[in-house]
Amino acid sequence: MNNWVEKLYAIAGRKQRIIIGLMSGTSLDGLDIALCRVTGDGVHTNLSLVHFDTKPYNDQFRDRIREVFAKRIIDQQVLSGLHAWIGQVHGTMVSEALDDWGIDPMEVDLVASHGQTVYHAPQILTGNTDYPNSTLQIGDGDHLAVATGIITVSDFRQKHVAAGGEGAPLAAYGDYLLFTDEKETRILLNIGGIANFTFLPASDTKKPCFATDIGPGNTLMNQYMQAHIGREMDEDGRIAAAGTVCKPLLQTLLDHDFFNLPFPKTTGPELFNLGYLSEAQKATKTSALRQNDVMATLCAFSAAAIVSAIQRVLHIADTPQVYVSGGGLHNPTLMKLVRDGLTALSISSFDKLGLLPDAKEAALFALLANETVAGNAANTKALANAPAICMGKISFPE
Repeated sequence: MNNWVEKLYAIAGRKQRIIIGLMSGTSLDGLDIALCRVTGDGVHTNLSLVHFDTKPYNDQFRDRIREVFAKRIIDQQVLSGLHAWIGQVHGTMVSEALDDWGIDPMEVDLVASHGQTVYHAPQILTGNTDYPNSTLQIGDGDHLAVATGIITVSDFRQKHVAAGGEGAPLAAYGDYLLFTDEKETRILLNIGGIANFTFLPASDTKKPCFATDIGPGNTLMNQYMQAHIGREMDEDGRIAAAGTVCKPLLQTLLDHDFFNLPFPKTTGPELFNLGYLSEAQKATKTSALRQNDVMATLCAFSAAAIVSAIQRVLHIADTPQVYVSGGGLHNPTLMKLVRDGLTALSISSFDKLGLLPDAKEAALFALLANETVAGNAANTKALANAPAICMGKISFPE
């Protein structure tokens, strides 16, 4: 037997596994690295966060990704090179984090890598039925495994697409296994580049759990900041707070068929980008709008989409508890608008559930890797409109 296969077999049979989860979102702020201790599988899984860090990306890294990010026409040589290079960069960052924490790589069983999404193309978004749903995350798992010396599980979204899903959001799998409560109905809201939520009914209600994208979270605000103000983001929502919402522009931004589609659904920066904003400004003759006012309107756009989406599920359970994670949690202007729109609901930071909000997505990929090697597809058969599958490709260091 191949030595690495034998090692993987032994890892799968253990009661406890040490898994590093990696997440790099569309905001391109950095690589989230979560070292997790995982026991059990399925609904009997227990995950504890041992260490967490975000290794920030430099401008060169961001600029290179933006050469191909959410673009239909690109240089394929650049894409090919980035696939390998990101794997190497992420591997170096993992090794640096282990050094910082004083942990030998031999103590780690698996690395679970989400990779870097560069294109998301479900049919619902492209309108092209000649091709199946597709999505592309780069950052090669083999390069990561070789760089770290640790068995790596990567490319999770491909199995979801192959099994009939749209490749996103995947949060439902980990949310369902870790955070379902017997009595409390929960909405787990994640405001990343794209906002999404998982609806988790109390288990004793027997109602279906599902996850769905909502629309833009931070992506349009960040894109505008980068293009017009020269900053990566609107820190603390200050620029949006200093502006006035342009109601005609806001209504036009919200006037898209995507927002009327049934749940679950998926989207990305391929739709919600500066081109989308530009067309809305042309239609409303607001192209000369002050920058503060544009940012105020984009912030209100994200909040309105979130509020509307959550209100649409209140007929299923009218008093869910809302727990928030993602970068948008740190934007007080955005969060105030969300709270003002959902005054009847309790809205809390995700750390109330015992997990650092910024670490949530990386930790959930650690859980998905745990299911890959120690779980089985039947563990998630209770999820509505989601294939019951184990996801991820396995790469050995040698």
